[in-house]
Amino acid sequence: MPVASLTEEPTGLALAAKIASGETTAVDAAQAAIARIERLDSGINAVVVRDFDRGLQQAQAADALRLSGQKLPFLGVPMTVKESFNIAGLPTTWGMEEAAHNLATEDSMVVKRLKQAGAVILGKTNVPPMLADTFSENPIYGRTNNPHHLGHSPGGSSGGAAAAVASGIVALEYGSDIGGSIRVPAHYCGIWGHKPTFGVISLEGHFMPGQEEGASRPLSVVGPLSRDADDLELLLNVTLDRPLPKESIQLDNARILLLTDHPSATTGNGLVGHMEQVATLLENAGAQISRSHDDLPDLAQQHRDYLHMLNIVMMAGAPRPDGTAVEARHWFALLDAQARNQRHWRSVFETFDLILAPPSSTPAFAHDNRPMKDRKILVDGQEYPAAMQLAWAGLVTFPGLPATVLPIGMDQGLPIGMQVISDRYQDYKALDGARKIGALLGQ
Repeated sequence: MPVASLTEEPTGLALAAKIASGETTAVDAAQAAIARIERLDSGINAVVVRDFDRGLQQAQAADALRLSGQKLPFLGVPMTVKESFNIAGLPTTWGMEEAAHNLATEDSMVVKRLKQAGAVILGKTNVPPMLADTFSENPIYGRTNNPHHLGHSPGGSSGGAAAAVASGIVALEYGSDIGGSIRVPAHYCGIWGHKPTFGVISLEGHFMPGQEEGASRPLSVVGPLSRDADDLELLLNVTLDRPLPKESIQLDNARILLLTDHPSATTGNGLVGHMEQVATLLENAGAQISRSHDDLPDLAQQHRDYLHMLNIVMMAGAPRPDGTAVEARHWFALLDAQARNQRHWRSVFETFDLILAPPSSTPAFAHDNRPMKDRKILVDGQEYPAAMQLAWAGLVTFPGLPATVLPIGMDQGLPIGMQVISDRYQDYKALDGARKIGALLGQ
């Protein structure tokens, strides 16, 4: 079943072409996006920091550049970014009440690059506190609703970002991901998202309030969301720190591993069934599909190592609740385990071009503001700890792999997505594989 589209608004590239041809103007595009925010967002609550006056000034400048002959990839295209990115003069709170009055003094590197590509930034989108949940609600901005079903979560922590794109408020967004925070919202909201290879896009200006600018956080990445593979790729292009190999894939001879079982997570039959339907389409197109592999890393151990490292990173190395502290030798042991894990996955990708995996265990869950550690989710009628779904995030995050999520169907009125994973620095292969799978699905 195809994913139900909630909008007929054009993609970012389509709108850029209309502006470039003079069919419309950047100011008109910005005013239309502002009108959509004012009309649609009262029920969704995605765009929680609004910067309309300065956005219109950016749009006027974009129109002047176009008239002067300037050509930029997203010239005049309105968009929003996740609240956690610094934009000079706007609050950056990460959803924490104690940071409600924290104003950024400089744009983050990603925002600078988006503006250099011609994008018009109209505001910022909602997050959970500390970007630490798949449920986007905080004491400053309130709760964001899934535009497909207002009673369900849009995911997190880039929940507002995915909701803004899925609803048609904007075509382009930028989020971050350490525990599935791009991939899960894309999956829950029926859009595209890309978690890049670790370290290929700058985290400058994406720091928790109160932490001085310093080293980038291990595991954490930033990346794009959109309703279209081409938009996603161009957003990646204009924000990269370094060039990546432009790799493509031919599905008629692709070697693909379908991975729907994880020792640390239970995945719903509906989600697995949709992935099996995709696998059948791929087999009919000539791809070689394997459903198991004898030499995968120990996924249960990988998940334990990922959770250990994630907890240290999220707490910035602070003592545990029991007062014990992380010692340097423990941290270096984790780094060694991560390096061995990366090498193991590299050997797996000598056998396979792509790996297909769920982004999460289920479609979007009904609103539940219990802390994630206490929350339960229903998987085929049985309760499980909600945090187990981090296994599907950590599958990709711990080894620093790239993954593109695309929508593949609907289950009980809610979207379903799928991760298309490739080896480190093969981001374009993951994107191209996802694009071609989307074409098979008629997208």
